[in-house]
Amino acid sequence: MYETLEDIFEAVAVKYLKAVDVKRGNNNKKGSNQHEIGGLVKAGFGRKLGFPIDGKTLKFAAKMVYISDDESEPIVCEDTVSWYDTRYKDPLRGAEYRLYYHDNEVTQSFREDDFLLIALTKEQTLLLVFAPKGSSAEVQLKSIFGALNLDIDTALINVPVKEASLVIPVRIVLAQLGIDVSTSKVDDESKLTELLNRFDSNFPKTRVFSEYSRKLVQSEVCAVEAPDQTLLAWMEAEEQNFRLLERHIVSEQLKLGFGGSGHDVDAFIKFSLSVQNRRKSRVGHAFENHIEAIFIANNLSYKRGGKTEGKQTPDFLFPSQKAYQNKRFDERKLRMLGAKTSCKDRWRQVLAEAKRIETKHLLTLEPAISEEQTTQMVHLKLQLVVPKPLHETYTPNQLGYLQTFKSFIDEVQAISG
Repeated sequence: MYETLEDIFEAVAVKYLKAVDVKRGNNNKKGSNQHEIGGLVKAGFGRKLGFPIDGKTLKFAAKMVYISDDESEPIVCEDTVSWYDTRYKDPLRGAEYRLYYHDNEVTQSFREDDFLLIALTKEQTLLLVFAPKGSSAEVQLKSIFGALNLDIDTALINVPVKEASLVIPVRIVLAQLGIDVSTSKVDDESKLTELLNRFDSNFPKTRVFSEYSRKLVQSEVCAVEAPDQTLLAWMEAEEQNFRLLERHIVSEQLKLGFGGSGHDVDAFIKFSLSVQNRRKSRVGHAFENHIEAIFIANNLSYKRGGKTEGKQTPDFLFPSQKAYQNKRFDERKLRMLGAKTSCKDRWRQVLAEAKRIETKHLLTLEPAISEEQTTQMVHLKLQLVVPKPLHETYTPNQLGYLQTFKSFIDEVQAISG
C-alpha cells in the first residue's frame, strides 16, 4: 500500500561525525578544513555511487538537512557534492574516495559527535541529514530507517533498506521532520495529465483536493475496518498528487519570470513564501479532512472546530458543540481530538482546548516521539493517538500508552451508545 524505503532509496548509511568530518571550529579538537566525509566505500555505499576513474570527479545533487530538538524549522540546503579519489595522483597508494561538500548553513551547524544519515535515492541524488547525538530527531531517523539496533560509531555502517520491516508512508513521515524527498515515479506523467485536465493548472480548495485524492485509492482501503491504514493511505495519495501539481505550477511560473521585468526579486520572494506557506497550511487541513471523512464513514457524531471556552476551538468535539455547552450533559461522554501531523512542543496547546474534558486526545503522524515527552503527556492527561503502522517506531515502554485511531473511534462509539 505504501512506498517502502527500498522504493525510494538505493543505499543508506549512518555514523557519528568525528573531528575530520566537520569544519575547523565545529569540533572539540584541532579539526580540519577538508569539508569531506570518508568511509563510504567500507560501508558499501561507494559501490552505489560508482567509482570515478582517470582522476574524474562525480557530481551529485544533494539535499543537506540539520534537525535540532528546538522549535525552529530544520535547516535545509540544496547543493552539489563531489565524489572523487583523493589519492589519484599518488600511484603508490591505493584509492581513497571521499565526498566533498561546500560551506553552507547546514555545515555551519553540525558538530563533532552529531548523528549523520546519508542516503542515495533511486534518482541518484543524495540526502544528508544531521542531528545532535541523543536528540529526538536522531531517534526518529533511526526508527524510520530501521537503524535503532545498529552499533553506531564514528565509522559509516550500512543500513540494509531491503530488510526494513517497517511499512509506513515514508515520504509523509519524513515530511514531519522537515525532509522533502522528491523522486519521480513511472506513472507521474499520466497522473499529472489527469490533474491538469481536472484542475487546469490551479490549486483547488483543500477539501476538493482531499476528496479527489481519496477516490484515487478507494479500492485499496476501508475507513471502517482499517481507519489507521486508510488515514495514512489517503495522506500519502494527497501528498503525491499535490507535489506533482505544485511542481508543474511552480515550473510554469519560473518560465514566465517575476514582475514586469521578469526578474523582480521582491516578486520572486513573495512567490516563494506563498509556496512554503501553502505547503504548511495545506497538510494540516488535509489531515483534518481525511480524519473527518473517516468519522463520517464510521457514523460518529462530532463537531469540527466547535467552540468550548472563550476562543478555544478543538479540531474535533464529540458528540457536538451543543452537548459540550450543555452543563447537564454527562462529562464522561464528552471527547475532544486534536489533530497535528507533528507535535514537538505544540502538543501542549491541546491541553487548554476543552476544560470539561479531563483527558484530551491528540492524533499525530509523528514517529518515535521521545519517552520524555510521552511521560509528560501521561502526567498531563493527554492521550496520544497514533496510526497503528507507526507504533513500531515507538519503544516497548510507550506502546501500552499509545492508542490507535481505530481504538479511539471504538471508544467514541461506545460512549455514544
